[in-house]
Parts: sequence; C-alpha cells; structure tokens
Amino acid sequence: MAPRVDPRTGLPVVAMVGGGQLARMTHQAAVALGQSLRVLSTGPDESAALVAADVRLGDHRDLDALLALADGATVVTFDHEHVPTGHLHALQAAGHRVAPGPDALVHAQDKLVLRRALAAAGEPQPAWAEVGSAADLAAFGDRHGWPVVVKTPRGGYDGRGVFVAGTPDDVTELLTRYDVLLAEQRVPMVRELSALVARSPFGQVAVWPVVETVQRDGINTEVLAPAPGLDDDTATAAQELAVRVADRVGVVGVLAVELFQTADGVLVNELAMRPHNSGHWTIEGSRTSQFEQHLRAVLDYPLGATAMTAPVVVMANVLGGAASAEGWTGPGLDERVHHLMAHWPDVKLHWYGKGQRPGRKLGHVTALGTDLAAVRARAAAAARYLADGEIDPAFAFDHEH
Repeated sequence: MAPRVDPRTGLPVVAMVGGGQLARMTHQAAVALGQSLRVLSTGPDESAALVAADVRLGDHRDLDALLALADGATVVTFDHEHVPTGHLHALQAAGHRVAPGPDALVHAQDKLVLRRALAAAGEPQPAWAEVGSAADLAAFGDRHGWPVVVKTPRGGYDGRGVFVAGTPDDVTELLTRYDVLLAEQRVPMVRELSALVARSPFGQVAVWPVVETVQRDGINTEVLAPAPGLDDDTATAAQELAVRVADRVGVVGVLAVELFQTADGVLVNELAMRPHNSGHWTIEGSRTSQFEQHLRAVLDYPLGATAMTAPVVVMANVLGGAASAEGWTGPGLDERVHHLMAHWPDVKLHWYGKGQRPGRKLGHVTALGTDLAAVRARAAAAARYLADGEIDPAFAFDHEH
C-alpha cells in the first residue's frame, strides 16, 4: 500500500468524501496547516473541486471510487453522511482508517439507530416510535398528541425527509416508498440550539459555546453565538450531553448535536458527524475553527482552543433570492460583493462558488461585536443584500459610490 503521507511534504493526506462547501472550507484550513486535502467530487464544478489541487471525480456510492480515494491517504473523512455504511466497513477491511468510523457514523445516517442509542443511554429526546403502518401512527398520535412529526430514517437534511402529519392518512404515500418511518412527538420548544464538540481517537474533547440556530422552512438562516439568554446551567448541561454522546458512539472529528430547548431543558433532535452549518461562525469567532479542529481530530493531533474572539458572533447564510432568479437586472455578484465590503468592512464573506438559484445555500457572512442586536442587524442586512440586492433602510448607501 502507498505511503500514508504526502511524499513531497512528509505531512498527512486527509481524503474527504464530498466536494461541497464543507470540503471547500476544510481545504482552506488544511492549507494553513501545510496539509493536503484530497477531495472526492461528483463533478469538476463542485465547491471544493474548484479550489483543491487533489480532486478525484467519482460517486460516494461507488466502492471503487472510495477505495481509489483512500489509497495512500492517512485518513478518510466526510463532508456529508450519505456514504453507504457497508462501503465504509469495506474501506476499513481494506486497511484504511475512516473517521468517524461506520459504527459511529450510522448514528447520523439513520435516525432510528440514533433514537435507539439515546434511549439505551437514557439521554433526553422527544417521544418517538418506529411506525410501519397508518395504524402505528394513529396509536402514536393518540398517545402523544397531534400533529406528529414524521421523518424518513435516512437521507434527510435541511428539512428534507421531515413531514408533519395531522392524521394517519397523511403517511399513506410515504409508507409506499419506505418500509418504516420515524414518528416523533411535536415538541413545544422555546428555540433550537446546537452544541458542537470535537473528539480525537485519543479521547480528547473540545467544546464550543452553545449557539442558537434560527430556522426558516427547515433551513438554518442564522446562528447566534453564544445562544442569547441561555443560563449557565442549561449551557453546561448541553455541552456535557454532547460530550457524552460523542464518547458513547465513538465519534472522531466534529460532532454537532442539534437540540430542542424546552421549558424543562434540552432534547436531542439530530446529529451531524462533520463540520456543520451551526459552526461556520467559528472561522472568525473562535480561536480554532471547526474545520481546523476536524482535521486535528481525525489526525489525532492535540485539539485547539475554542475561546470566542468576540463577545457576540452572528453568522447569516446567504440563500439564493431575487438576485439568483432568471431575468435579474440589478447589480451583479461582483458589484454586490464590492458594495458589501465597502459598507460593512467588518463583515466577513464566505462564498461557496456554486451556481446561483433561488433557495440554494450560496455562502455566509459573519459579523462580530459586543451588542447582539447591532451585530445581528449587520449580518442580516449584508446577507440580504447579497441574496436580493435589497438595502435595509437602516443601512442605505449610494450604489454609485
């Protein structure tokens, strides 16, 4: 088998399955560490493929493509969880190191596996049941209340694969496509939180402050760090919960534990075992970004400090809006970027290099400061201008200058 370091540098080679924006930002972190990030991309125009030097074209469902990617790499990791679990076991059997390993990653791939593991550990989560018929859902809804949240066990993200059923008949069509579904009680939550943790093979862990995630149509639009008004006891409990979950399932790398905050505490919603949208703020807002930390963790390097660089950090996603629509006649992207930088010189822009279309996650902006309302307003106004070319009246400026 080929050497497990780059012969040109003597440093490790991290192979990442997936060529999206998470791989792109992980590549940026790898460059700073003098490392080589190898990327498996489905095409040459994916976000990471546009910037990385070592790009392998192939499908994450193709075992031969995965084996070729892993050949000579120090470790294989992921920017999404959609690789077939059997393929990951095959990579391990061929002598390749996979982080997180398949026995851990399956908890992020399969929501029923996660629910069973949390139940066995006695960790807080919504009431749930595996349902295989409308009658099963009816029994669950009658016991826990209607409407009921219904999820496909695998494949969902950004609100996909999540449905709200008001009656048992609402799942009839879904059950023709899936053998089983996950039913969950619709939780009366205060808000959604995220606890981000990194764990190394050695067992070292590092946690970031708990953040609030603001959702719209199932898509995260803003992240507020730290979660405003979150008391110390609840914040600590959420961080400790994330560490326990990471240890129990054996995560290696970054783990995002998505949480519902209720009047009685926090409940686990879902897991992501990779850098996560709720951690993008860490690039400017933490001493060690989630992307650098993920690399440190999968390589079993000592983990970095996670202290915030400012009292308040807000990340706002740029979703394709009016400026991405066909027939747009307003300022072009380069002009919008120019005006953003001129008017908000403290706001940091991360553009993912994707083709523009309405609703697509195109990039994000990050603002730092001391006053939450002011920082949030700057981030939101900058993101909206990039997406829609619309100027918030509070931040009006002359396009001619």
